[in-house]
Amino acid sequence: MDFSMNNISGSIPKCLNNLTTLAKKGNPSLSSTHTYYRKRGDKLFASTNYEDDASFIWKGRMQTYKSTLGLVKRIDLSRNRLTGEIPKIGNLQSLDSLDLSRNQIDGGIPTSLARIDRLSFLDLSYNNLSGKIPTGTQLQGFDPSVYVGNPQLCGPPLKKMCADQNEKTDLSNQEDKDELITLGFYISMGLGFAAGFWGVCGTLIFNRSWRYAYLKFLNGLNDWLYVRVALIKRQLKLAYA
Repeated sequence: MDFSMNNISGSIPKCLNNLTTLAKKGNPSLSSTHTYYRKRGDKLFASTNYEDDASFIWKGRMQTYKSTLGLVKRIDLSRNRLTGEIPKIGNLQSLDSLDLSRNQIDGGIPTSLARIDRLSFLDLSYNNLSGKIPTGTQLQGFDPSVYVGNPQLCGPPLKKMCADQNEKTDLSNQEDKDELITLGFYISMGLGFAAGFWGVCGTLIFNRSWRYAYLKFLNGLNDWLYVRVALIKRQLKLAYA
């Protein structure tokens, strides 16, 4: 199905999802053959068989298909003036190629597109698509050039991250920074302070001999400091006299 490089306008028909040739699975006929008949009197006679062939651009190169034409399952609506949103086309399980590039299509990329396992070529470039690229191996596996020209698109494989992804990244970074400061840390700090405080002060309060020894030690330390400061002052006065 190739309607590329025309002047088609309007939205993409929603009935696109009902194309039975692209929806059915199984092994298709390799070629497409037609039989021509000639009429002789009142009877028809098979005259000749004609095998279809087609030439079109496939992945940037002009290709001609004849004996394997039946294997080609593609939709090319590129270079038109199509508007509106991409319809849900997840039913087209036999679709190999989808080219909607260089139109004016807007809205988001339908999540159903990620369910087409056989899709090997995709081009949605230069439209007005927006939002997050649906998550799935199929859509993230394409080159970022597939989505170029849609400044409002975000998410892998593009480098532009979506707003919700940035928030998750910030929260993740914050959690990494604060991973050591947890509830257990505060509990341990409180228990350590209580144990240290009562281990020293509690002993001094309930043990009289230790309390006297501690006070005597403080008094001795105070006297020693007083004497040391007085000597230093005296030495300074003598030095500058």
